[in-house]
Amino acid sequence: MFGFNLRVAKMVWTAFLIAFLLFLTYKVSSTLIVVVFAIFFSYLVYPLIGLLERYGPKRLPRTANIGIVFLVVILLVAILGSIFGARIEEEAIKLSDQLPTLLKGNNFAERIPLPEFMEPLRARLLSFMQTQLSSGTGQAMPLAKELGLTVMHAASNLIYLVLVPVLSFLLIKEGPDMRDGLLSLLNRPNKKLWGAIIDDLDILLSRYVRALLLLSIATFVSYSIAFSLLGVPYSLLLAGAAALLEFIPFAGPLAAAVIAVVVAGFSGYDHVFWLIGFIAAYRLFQDYVVNPYLMSEGVEVSPLMVIVGLLAGDQLGGVVGIFLSVPVMAAIKIVFVRARAALQARHDAHEKAEQAAEEARAQALAEAALLQEQGSKVAL
Repeated sequence: MFGFNLRVAKMVWTAFLIAFLLFLTYKVSSTLIVVVFAIFFSYLVYPLIGLLERYGPKRLPRTANIGIVFLVVILLVAILGSIFGARIEEEAIKLSDQLPTLLKGNNFAERIPLPEFMEPLRARLLSFMQTQLSSGTGQAMPLAKELGLTVMHAASNLIYLVLVPVLSFLLIKEGPDMRDGLLSLLNRPNKKLWGAIIDDLDILLSRYVRALLLLSIATFVSYSIAFSLLGVPYSLLLAGAAALLEFIPFAGPLAAAVIAVVVAGFSGYDHVFWLIGFIAAYRLFQDYVVNPYLMSEGVEVSPLMVIVGLLAGDQLGGVVGIFLSVPVMAAIKIVFVRARAALQARHDAHEKAEQAAEEARAQALAEAALLQEQGSKVAL
């Protein structure tokens, strides 16, 4: 009537709602990032809560167990920060004081060892590096200013360090009720579908976050021990930077390796190739043994999709987008696989019902024909 199509109206309304939700997501992106980090922190401490509930006092309410675990985790982080933070800060200050002198020196490239077959090219490499450094001097101040503004912005948002544990505490406490309330709004088929999706996402995020934490700890311990034994300058600082960069897929470990080699070379370290050999051996072991073992039951995304997700995440959200790209790609895959399985199940059920109806119809026709034949014989 009047050219109004109800189906088209529903499609337009759905598209409008999706666009409106994307617009709201863009507007509150900063708040959503805090919530996302709170969710990740929740998955880190949730196994400890389960252990306390299983082996701890049975009379304690769940809220008390959650509070005890959060208090222990915060105290542990504070203790570790006091143990390693002072030395890392000392090395960072020392490096920042010496870096201008190292870069301005005329012989900083001569301290970097080269293979014997490349020694005749040292002068050309030195000239090229000095040219690049001199041409990049004009960009150094804007970059330093931008970095300083970023640090000031982060310092002004230190309240997030308090908000993340608080939000994490509330998410763990109220998570089951929120899940049940969300599913109660859906009909039975959709409730089953989204319940399975939520369960899969829960398993995915828990294993992904724990795997990242274990990889980061393994990197910090391995790098700090190896760098100290090899006599690498600023060993604990470089190990801490590598551990933090481990949370950024693909690009983070590569950046950590480059930073370690460059800082060691500029600092006059004499065994850069031993350092490169260790980093290469460790990355091979971690990327092809430890990482697949930890991620085998969690994130199952093809390398092509990982690279595409990293590039898209960098364009959309920078470092945060890169950090979230892999779990987002895995979550999209879970939703797609579950939805396709539900559609296939409905299609199979429909075909089965049609086949059963066809068989019943054929059986009824056969019985009717048999009765007609018997009636004809009686008449004769």
